[in-house]
Amino acid sequence: MITARDVIQKTRDRQKLTSSEISSFLRGYMSSQITDYHVAAWLMAVYLNGMSTDETLALTREMRDSGKVLDLSAIPGKKIDKHSTGGVGDKTSMMLAPIAAACGVTVPMITGRALGHTGGTLDKLESIPGFNPKPSPGKVIEILKSTGAAIMGQTDDLAPADRRIYALRDVTATVESIPLITASILSKKLAEGIDGLVMDVKAGSGAFMPTLKAATSLSRSIVDVCRAMKTKIVVLITDMEQPLGRAIGNALEIRECIEFLNGQTPEDLETVTIALAAHMIRLGGQARSLDHASKLAYQSVARGEAARRFRQIIRAQGGDERVVDNPDLLPRAANTTGFRAKTSGFVTRCDAKFLGLASNALGAGRHRVEDHVDLAVGIYLDKKLGDRVVKGEVLCRIHWNDERRFTGAVPLIEQAYQIESKPPRRRPLIHAVLKG
Repeated sequence: MITARDVIQKTRDRQKLTSSEISSFLRGYMSSQITDYHVAAWLMAVYLNGMSTDETLALTREMRDSGKVLDLSAIPGKKIDKHSTGGVGDKTSMMLAPIAAACGVTVPMITGRALGHTGGTLDKLESIPGFNPKPSPGKVIEILKSTGAAIMGQTDDLAPADRRIYALRDVTATVESIPLITASILSKKLAEGIDGLVMDVKAGSGAFMPTLKAATSLSRSIVDVCRAMKTKIVVLITDMEQPLGRAIGNALEIRECIEFLNGQTPEDLETVTIALAAHMIRLGGQARSLDHASKLAYQSVARGEAARRFRQIIRAQGGDERVVDNPDLLPRAANTTGFRAKTSGFVTRCDAKFLGLASNALGAGRHRVEDHVDLAVGIYLDKKLGDRVVKGEVLCRIHWNDERRFTGAVPLIEQAYQIESKPPRRRPLIHAVLKG
């Protein structure tokens, strides 16, 4: 019988593990026969040497099966989810769920909290008074039947091996491993009992994968595993060199989502959201082509159907649906200060990572899971890449409650912006699309 030491040694020496060896190792860990230090050593070996597609597939399947798999068979039609690798101002999930649901797709969306400089969908939704991000499995079925979409956090019995392993990765500097990221994302998503998945893999300064090369490698890994698991997959590699949209921070981003659903939106946010929505609608079997799916997504917003569906989702999850008509019911910071340009020219850098760090410094994010989040604070961008500015003009507005935190955020915003005499070259919003 293979021991934990044997598994670590094989991975260290770049030998392939069998499915049964991975299964035995994971099950031993979940039953406390294998210790945290064994798994930590193995994670570092994986980080350094990688895993084959077969090994990643076996790890994903074992992590998925470490807990319950949602049974959505009572709900007719295809179930499609969307997942993002995380970014700054990345608020598309809150719009995609109601848009896709309004177009006839069932969307069981499991999402997470903020950590590091990236925002978390659950924190944003919790800025809606009363919103419950963790409905029971029975309640999830009820919500999906009545509204077509539920946006929820990972429950304790859904892929519990992922939760334990991620906690170890976080403290052992092994987070940025493509096989481990693949298994972490897909074990949770495939535990939902979905038929298809649309992935938004971010590339750029504010992304988990800062280079296009790394983002492409992760995308291919996800496509390969989904294909082997007989789950339809579309991956969009989208840009995160600057924030998406104009709002950064929990309640501020919900406000921007509501504006979007009511027909007012920045161009970049619209482009990415409609592209993701179209692929969800197409995978969900509700459109004959991608162009048709795009038109359906636009129409659901233009006719107010997506806004009505968002209202239903909020109500079904215990939230105050009145925010859709009156965003002033959302938390608001006590102070707003304009950050002004020190020179005239064009914005040549609006760095997503530094702006995300600045938002965190204000209190909008967390560095540790137990950190408190201030739902009201954040940054609203008046100027973005390529915009012409005049000296003294407001580049962004800082929403703050704590003066010490405000003072800590300002230098990060100063580093985020750069103004030069010539406009920058535009980066594409969508770098590539991969399908499986």
